[in-house]
Amino acid sequence: MAKIMITGGAKNGEIIDLQNADLVLGRHSDCDLVLDDTRASSHHARLYRDKTEWMLTDLKSTNGTLVNEQPISTVTLRDNDLIEIGDIQIRFQADGHVEQAPPAEAGVTPAPAVQAPVMTTAEDLALVEQMSKHMDAIRQETAKVIVGQREVLDQILMCMIAGGHALLVGMPGMAKTLMVSTIAKVLDMNFKRIQFTPDLMPTDITGTEVLETNRTTNEKDFRFMRGPIFCNLLLADEINRTPPKTQAALLEAMQEKRVTVGNTTYTLDAPFFVLATQNPIEQEGTYPLPEAQMDRFMFNIWVDYPLEHEEEVIVRTTTVTQTAQPQKILNKQQVIQLQQVVRKIPVSEHVIKYAIRLVRATRPGNEKAPDFVKEYVHIGAGPRAGQFLILAAKAQAVLGGRIHVSCNDIKIAAIPVLKHRIYTNFAADSEGLTSMDLIKKLLAAVAEPAEADYT
Repeated sequence: MAKIMITGGAKNGEIIDLQNADLVLGRHSDCDLVLDDTRASSHHARLYRDKTEWMLTDLKSTNGTLVNEQPISTVTLRDNDLIEIGDIQIRFQADGHVEQAPPAEAGVTPAPAVQAPVMTTAEDLALVEQMSKHMDAIRQETAKVIVGQREVLDQILMCMIAGGHALLVGMPGMAKTLMVSTIAKVLDMNFKRIQFTPDLMPTDITGTEVLETNRTTNEKDFRFMRGPIFCNLLLADEINRTPPKTQAALLEAMQEKRVTVGNTTYTLDAPFFVLATQNPIEQEGTYPLPEAQMDRFMFNIWVDYPLEHEEEVIVRTTTVTQTAQPQKILNKQQVIQLQQVVRKIPVSEHVIKYAIRLVRATRPGNEKAPDFVKEYVHIGAGPRAGQFLILAAKAQAVLGGRIHVSCNDIKIAAIPVLKHRIYTNFAADSEGLTSMDLIKKLLAAVAEPAEADYT
């Protein structure tokens, strides 16, 4: 029999047998499962059985329902899925097996709880095994429009599968916008583009409420008109052209996958990605992104000039009538499933130690940091860099059709993850050293953990 275990609130630790095939969860007293959380709506979600599957549907709640950290409208629950409603977490167990920690002895502080690993399903494994072929097909379809830039494409897909957002930095005319729109077509996503300008307002992004008159009752009421942020893939073109107030309109959406307008919060449809472009040379009249917002971007991807033979192909193919159109390879549900698989993949202690060692080596105040870091770095990477390194390495493994993560995956993700999190000082600037140069030196200087690190 399926069961759920509740953590948080007055029902913390309670285990409920799902004998009833239809449960309504919410704050109202008439709900089958009453949640004492102010962020839960009166009738927040519905848990029900559809033939052999258990389903969870969000009942248009104010703050949305998360399953495995992803906002949902309706989802099929898998064994050990984690449901989040406000601050309350509900663990779903399809086989009815829920383990509880034994009661702590008197005077003994219990060890911190360790979350049980979420097991991958046969369907997950089948999708991962096919990803190597899917990646070849995605590259092939993208190549119908974009010449070269394979590394950029791979990094964008790695970031998206890991559930992050990316900042694309490159000279004008490098087909950054065209690449993002092409990826949206290949992955069957709802694509929107916002051209950031100095006069852009936050409501131009999130949407606004308009006053309308009901023709039948003649009563006036407010109706929310959704902005372009309500999509799956948002291109924030030249994000540094708009003031910080408008830049900040993206922060909640990027971090929480939701938008608040007035007193109402709207959940964005999954999957949701922000790919922002930035011109590195025209800084006059721009508003550099604050460090806090820069840190929200998982990747900082450099879009470089094409190679000579690639540029010849670009000129030859773009000056004639083009008929080739990219075809869809994956759909939105498969992308969401891949994101969930990334979270399920286990990572060895060896890989985690290497990622943390690499991140801590970027901090000049760390006694174990290399001498060149202490000499050239003003501020190093924070803890979020370690989280993103592991997630990106998992995504790199999935895109390669693997379910094991190696230190080499960490090295591949290091430059786009750390590039915008290492701030060089005057000494580095005077010698022409960039954060990318220092990361390459770090990768050569920081060794993988040895046997002595585990004794």
